[in-house]
Amino acid sequence: MDLKEPVLLNEEKKGSKFPRTVIVEDLGRIDYRSAWDYQEKLFNALVQNKISNREKSIAEQNIPDHHFLFCEHGPVFTLGKSGSMKNLLVNQDVLNEKQISFFKINRGGDITFHGPGQIVGYPILDLDYFFSDIGKYLRLIEETIILTLAEYGIAAGRTKGETGVWLEPDSPSRARKICAIGVRSSRWVTMHGFAFNINTDLSYFDLIIPCGIQGKQVTSLQKELGRAIDMDEVKEKIIRHFALLFETEIK
Repeated sequence: MDLKEPVLLNEEKKGSKFPRTVIVEDLGRIDYRSAWDYQEKLFNALVQNKISNREKSIAEQNIPDHHFLFCEHGPVFTLGKSGSMKNLLVNQDVLNEKQISFFKINRGGDITFHGPGQIVGYPILDLDYFFSDIGKYLRLIEETIILTLAEYGIAAGRTKGETGVWLEPDSPSRARKICAIGVRSSRWVTMHGFAFNINTDLSYFDLIIPCGIQGKQVTSLQKELGRAIDMDEVKEKIIRHFALLFETEIK
């Protein structure tokens, strides 16, 4: 993570006098580059607001709106800055043939897939208004998905040392990942986020070593339940759990 010294906020600023508001925006189907550019725009605005606030008293500071973007991408592989090209198992010719885009990006983590039938969520938050703890942030994103899955009767959890959400994580032969998480944080402002397999074509994952983890399966909500799932219904559940866990207002 690209972490720098945070702007310290007093407890009053983190309290109810300065409510945390998250604007939820559903971008629908959007190409990866356009979504990344939009994230960068919102991310940079939060960073610049933080820099500007340093010259102001608490009473004069601008309290920012935070953002949570939902979207769905066409088939694309993304490789995090700590990832290895060895985990992409096909060459450019195959990518072209299958019309799969590829991007090296500035988040943590290794390689993953985004595509139709997958809910991608990009929280863009200034964590100084929540808590200055990236580990806690990742665990709460995981918990948001775990609670959402519980509403479908699916028990999910974590595996030690591997960010993301898994089913049957304690069984090496049956453990399967249903949600990948990879973020960037600078000055405690976040971007990128999670990819939650809902009605996803899982055959794309055969072309990579997902998240660089050998010998683990990938699954989807549709595969687990044996039926197609309403994506908007899942998004509503995600936002409800996110708002409770992050103690924020949704706009």
